[in-house]
Amino acid sequence: MRRSVIVAPVALALLAATACGAPSERGSETTEGEGPLSVGATAVPAGDILRFVESELAPGAGLDLEITEYSDYIAPNAALAEGQLDVNLYQHEPFLLEYNEGNGTDLVAVERIYLPPLGLYSKSVDELSELEAGSEIALPNDPTNEFRALLLLEEGGLITLAEGADEASFSLSDIEENPFDLDFREVEAAQLPRSLDDVDAAIVNNNYAQEAGLDFEKDSILLEVVEDNPYVNILAARPDNVDDPRVATLAELLTSPETVRFIEETYQGSVIPVASE
Repeated sequence: MRRSVIVAPVALALLAATACGAPSERGSETTEGEGPLSVGATAVPAGDILRFVESELAPGAGLDLEITEYSDYIAPNAALAEGQLDVNLYQHEPFLLEYNEGNGTDLVAVERIYLPPLGLYSKSVDELSELEAGSEIALPNDPTNEFRALLLLEEGGLITLAEGADEASFSLSDIEENPFDLDFREVEAAQLPRSLDDVDAAIVNNNYAQEAGLDFEKDSILLEVVEDNPYVNILAARPDNVDDPRVATLAELLTSPETVRFIEETYQGSVIPVASE
């Protein structure tokens, strides 16, 4: 089966961020550098990677982790901003900046960890060229991932976006050319794998694709690759704890040769550790 692979463009608009509440306004927090480090993550691959670090590397580094898994993209940032978490791992920096802009928070990126390539998946066709005119395509409905999805379709030659369109202000009306008369359905990211039974194809975030058992090689008909890709997932913290030595230790363990090897062997190219570049 033939698979189209593209390079996502590097085009990020920096978003302004306003300060979140002071530590005293948030939930109870441990003294910096002491006690377990609470980490929020989506189950795959972030949760798997963190559990590997927790069992294989953290004890030797004197780090105690408390891992909480989430099924959506909003709750981990809300919990981090409110002090219920110390750090989280699940999002790329454009999403974090968008969250800050929309919620008056100032969460910060600590370290780039891995790239989960975005893909166009289908149960009805095996190749991109088999998509017919009028096909229905499901897209993630959060702004940064929807714009990322449209960039993927543009690089695949399916649409053309209006000049100057960017993730800070775009809408579907910014699709200037739609030669295949594609119909777009905006769907919550977590529901995109289920939508494949009802649409011709769907652009599915990597974590949800893996949870649903979608095969990176067999089921995708269009994919991003690593080079110059701005959508690398990051370890995120707050300004008041970004210098916590426990956070630095976790960042070091997540980018260690042992973790890189675990990611490469476990995901076989469907998740790419940044430290291996």
